[in-house]
Amino acid sequence: MALTDALGNLVRFELLPGNRYDTIGVEPLIHGIDFGGLLADKAFDCNWIIDELNERGAMICISQRPQRLEPVEIDLEVYKWRHPIENFFCKLKEFKRIAMRSDKTDDSFCAMIYAVAAIINGR
Repeated sequence: MALTDALGNLVRFELLPGNRYDTIGVEPLIHGIDFGGLLADKAFDCNWIIDELNERGAMICISQRPQRLEPVEIDLEVYKWRHPIENFFCKLKEFKRIAMRSDKTDDSFCAMIYAVAAIINGR
């Protein structure tokens, strides 16, 4: 799971086990960072994340699940800015070693992601 800035540059990264929900990685990513808003997809549509963003006064721009009883209104024009973030993940997957997860340890995989993020930012 990754946190990027508005331009799609990596800010923080959290490696999660494959058998867990993505929401468990949100707390370590946003801890200690001030930001004006969070753009995310439906995987992050949960009450505790929305409550945390409301406490911080951050704009909520999370695509809503159809089952949500009390939908949160989002700005669809701002939501379109998820595109650079999605592009970051596509650029990461251009590197076969990351796409295939060929590193044997978590530490070497994380190091490779940071190295590739530096290459992407340098382009």
